[in-house]
Amino acid sequence: MNATTDYLTFEFKKSQLAANSGIPSSAYLHIPFCRRRCYYCDFPVFVVGDRKNGENSGTIVQYVAALCQEIQATPNLGTSLTTVFFGGGTPSLLSVSQLSQILETLDGKFGIAAGAEISIEIDPGTFTLEQLRGYAAAGVNRVSLGVQAFQDELLQACGRSHSVAEIFEAVEIVRSAGIVNFSLDLISGLPHQTLEHWEASLKSAVEIGPTHLSSYDLIVEDGTAFGRYFEAGAPPLPADETAAGMYRLARSILTDAGYEHYEISNYSRPGYQCRHNRVYWENRPYYGLGMGAASYVQGRRLTRPRKTQEYYQWVRSISATASEVTPKIEGEAPQDIYPAIEQNLQVSENDILLETLMLGLRLAEGVSLSALTQKFTQQTVDRIWHCLQPYWQLGWVEIVAADRAIAILDAGAKLPLSGNLRLSDPEGLLFSNTILADLFSNLGEDR
Repeated sequence: MNATTDYLTFEFKKSQLAANSGIPSSAYLHIPFCRRRCYYCDFPVFVVGDRKNGENSGTIVQYVAALCQEIQATPNLGTSLTTVFFGGGTPSLLSVSQLSQILETLDGKFGIAAGAEISIEIDPGTFTLEQLRGYAAAGVNRVSLGVQAFQDELLQACGRSHSVAEIFEAVEIVRSAGIVNFSLDLISGLPHQTLEHWEASLKSAVEIGPTHLSSYDLIVEDGTAFGRYFEAGAPPLPADETAAGMYRLARSILTDAGYEHYEISNYSRPGYQCRHNRVYWENRPYYGLGMGAASYVQGRRLTRPRKTQEYYQWVRSISATASEVTPKIEGEAPQDIYPAIEQNLQVSENDILLETLMLGLRLAEGVSLSALTQKFTQQTVDRIWHCLQPYWQLGWVEIVAADRAIAILDAGAKLPLSGNLRLSDPEGLLFSNTILADLFSNLGEDR
């Protein structure tokens, strides 16, 4: 084992120890600026138009200063960061110097480990080769390109600001910048989208050959333009049967092309799973920084204000008092700071159980039976299995032995003490909402 491998192994073990104690080694940073708001988006974003970015936008300059101020006011709990993720919004509206300033502030406060995954979401038409090279020089080593579709009419129908031609231009810039690890985001279930559209988009993505692909099914959210115009499953949105066909088609085309389906909506080449997003799916702690960002630290989930001025006021408050952004488990949040926060919740043991199932069953490997038993008792695992029996009989739930073989159980048999509990691919994953709703109903605290 060489020195680099030794160091990374040490960092990984330290990260696992931190996770077990509720100490994060990952940070999400929300960059809320967009040229325009997409019709499906319900994220906290601020529209700056087509001509504003970087230092030529006073709004972005002010936000970067506030974000760095929040980072400085956040307590360092003792573990360096192994993943950093810039999401939005459109983080590629940041200048190189602004991104560098944020990363330097993070590194100064928490430390960024050698070999850390540093990801940024970027949109076609919002960055240059010089800019992306600057991002890479600042430490970015993974980008996620928001493609969504390879048909101009569909891009226009969902309010995207780029064209198909700009997608291919963006990919060339990413390659010219020397960034090997890049992902493409696609959305199925768009208005007027057909199976033929979807197949063409998948094949175009495969032809580009990213290391990672995310395939999301459109969710029509209240408060969005789509929420006002459309009803899920009704024209011009695809019927439920068509949407299910799109999910199965994505799985077929992408796995045939050599991508591993490692999470319900995500595919990667071997060795290129998104390390940061696995933190969420494994229910590990993380810092969330910026307007509307959610954090999970020391057993407490905390969501920051979603409106700009409320967020700025909150940052000024925590900075002025030098108070901890994340309250201690046994203490109460200072009343003069936290009223602006939308959520500040202590997570119960039952919450942890439900979150572990909800998030872990999104993963191809599912959840570890031995870990479930150790953390939540054999009685709890028996209740889970009782609830899942009907879905196991349908073939939607599988038990995978330590040798990765599918376990064959007799009717009425108990779960083994080792191996993994997972949803089958694609049918179990496709109907995961039905399965999880049943689990939540049967395992709720009121039972």
